[in-house]
Amino acid sequence: MTQSENSGAAILQTQAAGRGFIAFAALSGAVSVIAGAFAAHGLDAVAEAKEIGWLHTGSQYAAVHALAMLAVACLAGMGRLRAGPALAAQWLFLVGGVLFPPALYGLALHGPRLLGAVPPIGGTAFILGWLMVAASALARPAS
Repeated sequence: MTQSENSGAAILQTQAAGRGFIAFAALSGAVSVIAGAFAAHGLDAVAEAKEIGWLHTGSQYAAVHALAMLAVACLAGMGRLRAGPALAAQWLFLVGGVLFPPALYGLALHGPRLLGAVPPIGGTAFILGWLMVAASALARPAS
């Protein structure tokens, strides 16, 4: 494979990964609205206040990080973020999005209490994702 063919293959892989992150962000945003609506309209505000809180928190974090994934995809596509750390940020946001909100949703729907151990792992992934966004913004451009 020639150098230009290698570059072209890398671009196609990056574009495909970017579409996957954008699709995950869109689905995560949709689920955050569903969870928020269920918290507002599907539960008894007095009897299930703790569950409403979990749904609200999960929904809020899902929405914020869905937007973050979209922003990173756009900024990386514009060349405003260094590709490697931006990709790492996307993966960390995805891991956080798979672990943090769903675990809270599960707790709110009376899933096993063991789910309570999962949000800190997802939250750590979110934090590391934000740090990677900062690293991506501050990194020297590739030469």
